Amino acid sequence: MSGSYADAEDYPARPVRIIVPFGPGGPADVVARQIGGILQEDLGQPFVVENRTGAGSVIGTLEIAKAPADGYTLLMMSNTQTANESLVPQRKYELMRDLTPIASLNTSDLVIVVHPAVQAKTLQESIALAQAPPGRLNYASSGQGTPYQMAGELFKTLAGIDVVHVPYRNSGEARGGVIGGQVQMMIDAVPAMAANVAENRVRALATTGKARSTVLPNVPTVTEAGVSGYEATIWLGLMAPAGTPKPIIDKLNAAVNAAIKRPEVEKLWAAQGAAPMTMTPEAFDAFLRADIVKWADVVKRLDKPQ
Repeated sequence: MSGSYADAEDYPARPVRIIVPFGPGGPADVVARQIGGILQEDLGQPFVVENRTGAGSVIGTLEIAKAPADGYTLLMMSNTQTANESLVPQRKYELMRDLTPIASLNTSDLVIVVHPAVQAKTLQESIALAQAPPGRLNYASSGQGTPYQMAGELFKTLAGIDVVHVPYRNSGEARGGVIGGQVQMMIDAVPAMAANVAENRVRALATTGKARSTVLPNVPTVTEAGVSGYEATIWLGLMAPAGTPKPIIDKLNAAVNAAIKRPEVEKLWAAQGAAPMTMTPEAFDAFLRADIVKWADVVKRLDKPQ
């Protein structure tokens, strides 16, 4: 038996680290802990989640790019990393050169919300408000290059409006900014914002998927609300350092896909507005490369960092 296959058979023989380059309590952190717990149960070793925030996820991602390619240091990642390929040219790694895909995890629609004091009951009213005069409205995100900012910039482009970007350090602070009225608008993940919509802390104008959200069924999609061609989601996945033995990648992929197919996981995510996203490593590789291309054009239109 070859060494790599023997290593995979014994893998994992010690604790595995999952580096989350985002703040505690956000979608990536929560899912990392959920999946890590199941992998620990199924593979017999602890999967320890560690938050390594900073520089729009670049710091944590660079740590994985430099880690040993042995399967014991993994990256929880999202659209942020694919956007950063265009947004942060000075980063000291290349995603598809220095890391290798393991598995996709889930995808969630986003929801466009405004503070209740904003004089816009519909998406079209918010667009009109933003046009008179331009720059009158602002929107919060969890930082440069995050899926929330990417969604905001794509919306600005397709709606033909100028809305000022206000970056926060993480999604929790951005959420607090719009709930507290310090900023007027935010595009946030449905699982994170739905409860605030229900409690009338914010007003939902539209969701960003192809179909209406099952969690917010009375809220129209952006296309239904009059901005055609708009679709934005937040998705999550796992990667490892480039050169990690293929048998270990395949073993992790099989374990992750089994975990996200568990009925209790599917039920929990469905209640939050998230859906499992199952792919082989090869399919996830193609998905990542296409997503890098998708966001490159949006990045060209970004506001300069503030």
